Amino acid sequence: MISAVIPAYNEADRIGQVIRECFRYCDEVIVIDDGSIDNTAKEASKYGAKVIRNSSNKGYIYSIKRGFRAAAGDIVVTIDADGEHCPSDIPIITKPILYDQADIVLGARDKIDRISERLISLIVRLKTGIRDSGTGFRAIKRSLALNLKYKGICICGISVLEPWLKGAHILEIPIRLNSVDKKRKIAWGHIIQIFYVLLLIFKRKRFK
Repeated sequence: MISAVIPAYNEADRIGQVIRECFRYCDEVIVIDDGSIDNTAKEASKYGAKVIRNSSNKGYIYSIKRGFRAAAGDIVVTIDADGEHCPSDIPIITKPILYDQADIVLGARDKIDRISERLISLIVRLKTGIRDSGTGFRAIKRSLALNLKYKGICICGISVLEPWLKGAHILEIPIRLNSVDKKRKIAWGHIIQIFYVLLLIFKRKRFK
């Protein structure tokens, strides 16, 4: 069983199409409405998703961890709510897990826009060999997901380093991206995140 987990903040205009396409490849779709002030939750329910609402804007990490706990599938796919990711790539990133060839599969972007995110990915790549450690499109064994702390300002870097330190087998597969209007804020938190990533870099890898 495959569960899609979609954290969403003020995505009422776009969430419906993402959910509809996810249902073509997943058994359930869970939307975590992260304190939206628009009709994101209502639209998500209309399209058949299970909706979990945060009482306020708690952030991406808090939201996906709630989604992991709520998911019924053995494999969980995280995907952005704005339509940038192609749900038709879900079979591509879940196949290695289904065939027990990986514990987590990252949908690697061809281009990483933010300079700070590129820097984090470069640091992580030097340690792990993984190129895109900040992608929001990933498939992961739920049993692994529930054992990850995901501590930090954002997911960048830690989505690779934490499972890597546990000895997880990580793959990355190139994905396509749709052109969308991204609701980006200045990523001041990435400055702090870089120091947290460096702390993880110097931890000793543990094996399962």
